[in-house]
Amino acid sequence: MQTISLEALPVVGASELESTADGLVVHRLPAWARAQCFEPMLALVERMPAGVRLSLHTDATELEFDVDLQIVALAERPPIPAVFDLVVNGEVKESVSTIVGTHLSVDLKGELLITPGPTETVRFENLPGDPSAVVEVWLPHAACVSIRAARLSDGATLSPAEPTGPRWIHYGSSISHCLEAVTPTQTWPNAVALRTGWNIQNIGLGGQCMLDQFAARTIRDLPADAITMKVGINIVNGDTLRERTFVPALNGFLDTVREGHPDTPIVLVTPIICPTAETAPGPTILQADKTFSTVPRPTELSVGALSLTRIRELVALVVTLRQDPNLHLLDGLGLFGEDDVQDLYDGLHPNAEGYLRMADRFFDQVCAPGKVLGALIT
Repeated sequence: MQTISLEALPVVGASELESTADGLVVHRLPAWARAQCFEPMLALVERMPAGVRLSLHTDATELEFDVDLQIVALAERPPIPAVFDLVVNGEVKESVSTIVGTHLSVDLKGELLITPGPTETVRFENLPGDPSAVVEVWLPHAACVSIRAARLSDGATLSPAEPTGPRWIHYGSSISHCLEAVTPTQTWPNAVALRTGWNIQNIGLGGQCMLDQFAARTIRDLPADAITMKVGINIVNGDTLRERTFVPALNGFLDTVREGHPDTPIVLVTPIICPTAETAPGPTILQADKTFSTVPRPTELSVGALSLTRIRELVALVVTLRQDPNLHLLDGLGLFGEDDVQDLYDGLHPNAEGYLRMADRFFDQVCAPGKVLGALIT
């Protein structure tokens, strides 16, 4: 097989590519944004290439990569495999799963153990060999990836396959990042993107959807035909904003995005169900039984604290008061609600089946003909 330049790899859905001594690192936030936050978990999750894929035309029948992976294990659970999906003309053809790489284990106390591991080779042997086909390799959504080398069949050629669908920017939390999905194309935003043919850029950042202005400016500066934002759960999880600060923060986030996208349709999605935080304020803490629960607090410290019920009320109020004809509200309980609680595997996050159900419901409520983004379906 012949080696191809990493610079020639046509990467789609990333904010930035960083060339390092160890290879090509994919970032979902640009360097200037990363420099404005010192949270280690943000540095980790933004390097997990959820929604990022290689998109190319090639007459090769074989394609392989040498990759350094950071495999994550949370709360003393088994490591989450890194999965690469091969998609040809919009259809998933093959998945390659591995846990070879450096392991990052986070225990119930939040302490991190790093176990170095070797480079892995990921290989696809059944490419169509048709240069008119669009061949995509969707990178793992649940592992950090450094591409060290890439090879394709001897004598074969490669060129970028430029995405042709509408540009969709999605911003959200772990429930948009979807670590629990089995493969990268089965996260609910990516499943919607494959179904619609939209060109997704997924800024779903596990644990880090805090209405940060650097995230708003990132979205502002990206081209977009549609923008969706699923906000609120991380703010309750971390108890990071109170009622007084949440409303201005949400308005400020929307104002910043509107600077770059004055007329682009925006769908603002409220949180899905999380029983422990529906009426009780955060923070939520991972308990010994590996489920999340809120923490009791004195009454005097609860004034202005946010529950999910109150978050939904305030988001709806913001949408109403802004009187923006291109700003639309979607109730997260309509994506995943009371009847779905059995599929919250830890009391907070949907399981793999739950995410696929969310994808179907999002399509029906947002993307189908006559719905707010239905005009983007051709």
